[in-house]
Amino acid sequence: MTGPVIDVVVVGQIARDLVLVVDDVPGPGESADVRRRREMLGGKGANQAVALAQLGVRPGLVGVVGDDAVGASLVGQARRDGIDMSHVVRREDAETGLIVDVVDGSGRWRYLEDLPEPVLLTGADVAAAGRPLREAAWVSVQLQQPSEAVQAALEHAADARVALDGAPSGTDRDAVLAAAHLVRADAREAEMLAGDRLTDADAAVRLGADIVRRGPSMAALAIESGNVFVWRGGHLVLPLEDTPVADTTGAGDALTAALIASLAGGDRPERAARLAVAAAADTVGRPGGRPDLDPAALRARAGVPE
Repeated sequence: MTGPVIDVVVVGQIARDLVLVVDDVPGPGESADVRRRREMLGGKGANQAVALAQLGVRPGLVGVVGDDAVGASLVGQARRDGIDMSHVVRREDAETGLIVDVVDGSGRWRYLEDLPEPVLLTGADVAAAGRPLREAAWVSVQLQQPSEAVQAALEHAADARVALDGAPSGTDRDAVLAAAHLVRADAREAEMLAGDRLTDADAAVRLGADIVRRGPSMAALAIESGNVFVWRGGHLVLPLEDTPVADTTGAGDALTAALIASLAGGDRPERAARLAVAAAADTVGRPGGRPDLDPAALRARAGVPE
């Protein structure tokens, strides 16, 4: 018997997101009224998988939740979102991870994270999902997970196009980069890769070119003023859109998902980059990391033909 077809497997975090929007974050001994409250399926892995499903890709998720009612609720929501959850671990006697996102009136966020060790992936968890990792066209590996889980994902995804989300570190950094087709790093992670501050787009282009020389076909790097995309034979610098920002949480996850979906659909790097930036810009308009992407609207926003 064959299982469901999965185009992209996301290896990463699942959590309950609690978003609290306030005018100003209170200081010690102070209080503040919450103007808006949202509770939703969240975590980087889940956000990416939701975005992929919205973009017409069939995603599967490899992650961990507890065996509590919250975990059951999140798994159910993800299935309703069109995500294959067959290889999500329900860890016995563990509480599902919680991320509290406090957003002030200027769109600046502060995270409170309760992500205990039992809800992080192990190598054995990933190995149990070996078949979809071997059969998927793309695998997105979030480097915020323990290194043993990352290594297991890379071993089982040897025949897939691998997207790395984050900055590899340690003695195996070169080997991890060489296993990737795409590397995506936010501004902090990009500077970790560079080992120095990225003061301008030219410095990020040079870093991207160095990453591509190590094996990946494309690097997508965030800088303070926008995003830099470098691929074999070209590069593109896209400034941040002038759009109202409610919360930057989840923008990078939407960007990564849109980039994977576009490249998996056969788009050229420049078109994929423009659609990815449009997805990020769409996501910052709402509090919380959950995306709400529409392919036609993204094409219009990015200014690319159907």
